[in-house]
Amino acid sequence: MSTRHVWRLARRPAGLIVADDFRFGSEPIPELSEGQFLLRVRYLSLDPAQRVFIDDREQFLPPVELGAPMRGLVVGIVEKSNKEGVVEGTVLSGAGEWADYIVSDGTGLTELPSFPGLSLAATFGTFSLVGPTAYFGLLDITRPQPGETLVVSAAAGGVGQIVGQLGKLKGCRVIGIAGGPEKCTFVTEQLGFDACIDYKSVNVGEALDHLAPEGVDIYFEQVGGPIRNAVMERMKMFGRVSLCGIISEYNVADTDTQPSFWWTIMMRRLTIRGFIFDDYQARFPEAVENLAGWMQSGQLTTRQDTRQGLENAVSSLQDLYSGRNFGKLLLEVTP
Repeated sequence: MSTRHVWRLARRPAGLIVADDFRFGSEPIPELSEGQFLLRVRYLSLDPAQRVFIDDREQFLPPVELGAPMRGLVVGIVEKSNKEGVVEGTVLSGAGEWADYIVSDGTGLTELPSFPGLSLAATFGTFSLVGPTAYFGLLDITRPQPGETLVVSAAAGGVGQIVGQLGKLKGCRVIGIAGGPEKCTFVTEQLGFDACIDYKSVNVGEALDHLAPEGVDIYFEQVGGPIRNAVMERMKMFGRVSLCGIISEYNVADTDTQPSFWWTIMMRRLTIRGFIFDDYQARFPEAVENLAGWMQSGQLTTRQDTRQGLENAVSSLQDLYSGRNFGKLLLEVTP
């Protein structure tokens, strides 16, 4: 093939992202130089942080430049190689672009291990980002103990579903918060949470008063806004909060008043404690080994929400911020 399809950032969005913030087109694939290879992208990971990447504000990576390919985690297969040690057919995952083919020197990409019984979508969808995020965000930062009460926001999402199951493995009473009866049923019946609060139909604070009358020991925070406030008001003395995300504030247009100070807590890793998955990159193999073992033994279940077609990247990402995804959101780029 001589051309590739790619999404580029056309402008910085104001509030919710729209299609015109990006430009989709085809362009020639450059010839490989020495030390480069051509990666055919199989799956693209769609994650809340991608809204952050396109804003010109404090974050843990430089913002995507205007006109540059949109940034995203990918998994793909090496189709051509001019790089020593990288052979055709190798499956690599890591930092990439919203494109069907990527020319790379290997920076930010590593070989994705395969595990018997786990599909490529489940392996990439779990181990590239959400699994290590859940693993370190819960086990390292909050150190859950048997009998403690753990509350997980966005419980049916890619990270939340794993956090709650790890909490159960550690002997916690786990309460999820999710939007809609279908997600709440999945969280309790399929994932084994003790309870799930449907924030779309009940008052979260009142539900917590009933489900955790003595208060909350651990809160895994991903959403911000009124849900966060309701949980924080019910934290026990010396409770622990793992600040993973504040998705409700990512699309706020008024930068004079938002994001709140919680954004600074997360980006500057202040104690509550804010963290970024990349803080633990050197220990990812530990997380992958343990998570894979739990998955293969049936102690851990993950759900992927897989969409089709690179051309649907923007509309699929929009679904993420409105809660229309169900599980870890992936885009199948090439068959």
